[in-house]
Amino acid sequence: MTATLSILIYHRVLARPDPLFPHEVEARLFERQLRLIQRFYAPLPLAEAVQRLQDGSLPPRAACITFDDGYADNAQVALPLLQRHGLHATFFIATGYLDGGQMWNDTVIDAMRHAAGPVLDLREHGLGSVPIASLAQRQAAIATLLGRLKYLPFARRQQMAIQIRRQAGAAAGPGAMLSTAQLRQLQAAGMGLGAHTASHPILSTLPERAAQLDIANGKRQLESLIQAPVTLFAYPNGKAGRDYGARHVAMVKRLGFKAAVATDWGVARPGAGLDLLQLPRFTPWDRGRLAFLWRMRQNRRQAHPARPDAG
Repeated sequence: MTATLSILIYHRVLARPDPLFPHEVEARLFERQLRLIQRFYAPLPLAEAVQRLQDGSLPPRAACITFDDGYADNAQVALPLLQRHGLHATFFIATGYLDGGQMWNDTVIDAMRHAAGPVLDLREHGLGSVPIASLAQRQAAIATLLGRLKYLPFARRQQMAIQIRRQAGAAAGPGAMLSTAQLRQLQAAGMGLGAHTASHPILSTLPERAAQLDIANGKRQLESLIQAPVTLFAYPNGKAGRDYGARHVAMVKRLGFKAAVATDWGVARPGAGLDLLQLPRFTPWDRGRLAFLWRMRQNRRQAHPARPDAG
């Protein structure tokens, strides 16, 4: 059997289901998926898998678990489950949001969660009147607004998210990101830590110098916090050719990273064509056991469905 490496992306593992995000991974689902990975795959730490891709010792159906961004529930909910099953994950940290920061998408979500009334008037911001009378309408509003804002210039995106929250009359939500103490808890548990920039910009929207600085700052800040080298990187949002390009891969190489992960579907294989600085990853979003395994199988065949991942 040909050796392949499937790298899974997670962001959050909620303690309990969230009606606003019924398809978000929560503890019970995550544990079920961990059991399936253990039973049908050969789980490895990402750093080890990278080494074994190079030396030819990668086992068939190798799999790695990764998390992007640095949410507090990674330590509070995901870590105990990983430890219960003796599994390893690598956590890619956007350092600028540690200790109380809030990512722009979570600012928009807070606004839609707490806005009062059947309609949120965002016309002065060029976003129209957004119906929010029902749960389904709030879910649709979140998807629409995130899509509208995602590729705006970084500063403009941050500003628009705050304006939406103010218009909704919503206060900043409780800190959703890791504290430094929780980050070190992940490290002490033997989990992998990788860089994910400082401010989580879409690199292709930045001038070249600003993009390199954000990548470098994320690496430097994380190494300072954990007092250890950081050799793994995840491209924010992570679609090759859209969210990052060849110049960003070159930056990552110059900064001394040994491997980097994207969010394009597929698997890594040893041998010719292996690009350690653009390893594919995917999110198996299916909740059912058979559907989860089918999705993993399809990914090994590089059958790429339409649903996007974000890192």
